[in-house]
Amino acid sequence: MTSIPDLIRKKRDGGQLTDEEIRVFVRAVAEKTIQDCQTGRGRSTPHANGELRSPLPASLSGAMLMAIWQRGMVSAETTTFTREMMSSGEVMSWPEEWRGLMVDKHSTGGVGDKVSLVLAPALAACGCKVPMISGRGLAHTGGTLDKLESIPGFRIQQSSEQIKDILGSVGCCIVGQTERLVPADRVLYALRDATSTVDSLPLITGSIISKKGAESLSALVLDVKFGRAALYKDQRGARELADMLMSAGNELGVRTGAVLSRMDAVIGRRVGNSLEVMESLETLKGGGPDDLMELTATLGGLLLTMTGLATDLSQGRKKISDAVIGGAALSKFQAMMEAQGVAKETARELCSAHTDYFKVFRKSEHQMELKAPADGVVCDIDGMLIAQVLHKLGAGRSKAGDPVNHSVGAELLVSLDETVQTGSPWIRLHYEDPAPTPDQIQQLQKALTVGTRTQQNRSLVTEVLLPR
Repeated sequence: MTSIPDLIRKKRDGGQLTDEEIRVFVRAVAEKTIQDCQTGRGRSTPHANGELRSPLPASLSGAMLMAIWQRGMVSAETTTFTREMMSSGEVMSWPEEWRGLMVDKHSTGGVGDKVSLVLAPALAACGCKVPMISGRGLAHTGGTLDKLESIPGFRIQQSSEQIKDILGSVGCCIVGQTERLVPADRVLYALRDATSTVDSLPLITGSIISKKGAESLSALVLDVKFGRAALYKDQRGARELADMLMSAGNELGVRTGAVLSRMDAVIGRRVGNSLEVMESLETLKGGGPDDLMELTATLGGLLLTMTGLATDLSQGRKKISDAVIGGAALSKFQAMMEAQGVAKETARELCSAHTDYFKVFRKSEHQMELKAPADGVVCDIDGMLIAQVLHKLGAGRSKAGDPVNHSVGAELLVSLDETVQTGSPWIRLHYEDPAPTPDQIQQLQKALTVGTRTQQNRSLVTEVLLPR
């Protein structure tokens, strides 16, 4: 059998790996016959003659990732890589009566991106089953699991059987990756950071689509972002990633569509874990910001169209909006919280019409308002600068496993195109000790641009891509 070093050499030299060669590599990663270079641990495996052979050197997994990053993969390689990653662990199965209703969404990450918290219960209210497997925040990008863990009692870890039970009774759940789901990705995800191969399109595709494929979905929608606060700075790069993700998803038998959306400012008006849950709840009560509702309705509408629950995108959008504005989605969110460990009294309090959220959520020790430097119109708010400062104040993490402070965040007190006056507050910081430094305050003030012109089109969605 071809050795792993031979496979690395072949890819490094520009060769195309066969299905069997990719299978050998992914299996070696999943079975840990290739060591994780960060832990330095592996296990000896029996050779054909019965003797134990020592684990492969720790650098081999990383070397293959670097070869893939350097040389790329053709579409057939990416599809096989994704399928083998998916098959490295448990693939979920669902009752026959749920056929065609299993849906999920994935976002490439942004600032204030709380769409999942509104979308999952809205889809459930429209008759879908949503086994949403989400991730944690890293660097400036927030994570859905971190947000939900700011709710006292919310349990993000659920077994496959528990997920099935929650979907049966509620219709949606938002959980972390189970131990048995795509184990190969657990190893490679950490290695991508260590080997600076995070931006490799085939590796991104394999990681995202393998997990969604293991959910045995009927349809998947991708929110691929571009702009200052996104992985890709322009729409062309985002479109390339969307095309590759869609191709891999559809090849696995999951109807996969995508939405390209701008990620320059902040989605909604709150950033930070518990603050974003509060804004999500306000949205579910019918008082959400326009940009958050636009994204939620478009992503959800596309899923309803792909599953046949809506005749077209326009009807799909309306069904999602009606579920949110009419309160059906809020009822699903309350039921989901209770099913995932939140006390009934707490869930009821959070979903009541005029609740004091800080009776449930811990409030940060300090708040500070910054003032607008001039009269004029709010022309721009740089979401990346805000996220970077909040990350340093404890709202985010620099590496996997680091803790986050759920109370740290910011509230925007103004919106784009709003008129402001010199000295009027434009942002409220929620922080703990130590206080923001003068440099951090200066960075935040740079995030606000006040001028004289308003912009006609503030839509976040720039393109909707249907499955081919």
